[in-house]
Amino acid sequence: MDAIAFLRADHVEVLGMLDELDSGPTARADRTPPVRHARKEIVTRLVIAESRHEAVEEQYFWPMVRDQVPDGDALANQAVDQEYAAKQVLDALDKADPGQSDFEAMIERVVRDGREHIRFEQDEVWPRVRACVSEQRLAEVGDKMAAAKAKAPTRPHPETPSSAGVQKTVGKAAAALDRARDAVTGRDKEK
Repeated sequence: MDAIAFLRADHVEVLGMLDELDSGPTARADRTPPVRHARKEIVTRLVIAESRHEAVEEQYFWPMVRDQVPDGDALANQAVDQEYAAKQVLDALDKADPGQSDFEAMIERVVRDGREHIRFEQDEVWPRVRACVSEQRLAEVGDKMAAAKAKAPTRPHPETPSSAGVQKTVGKAAAALDRARDAVTGRDKEK
């Protein structure tokens, strides 16, 4: 599978969740338990999707950008910085209760920053990647990302360095712990 096609499918999924969060009733405006529960469920799905997505990008996509795209380091650094900030908010949001006073503010930040990050990747990074990277290489990287996604962490780990080597080693251990925690808590049923 082409790496950009793989990432685009993830972006479509994430944008759908961001739209749900942005357009749905907020826990601030409607404090009923069903609304709070629904908001938390969407947040959980978003955290899982984003955690997996960012992990495989850090393992395979950004190293390819750094190696094969002129000014690839600058592009990857900007994206990884955005992703690090997102991991911090997603981590806090994942642990938050929908009744917390800052829950909706964190959602607003995730929605705004998530859309901006996706725009950056799609409008600025991907065209440059397409211009510099062969279809064969994009297919190889896409296949690796698709295979790694199933085993990727389901929670953000902002304390884990984003380098490919660390993600391929420490990230695997974090992912195993995430899956164990998900099974114990029933969170794996919410995906």
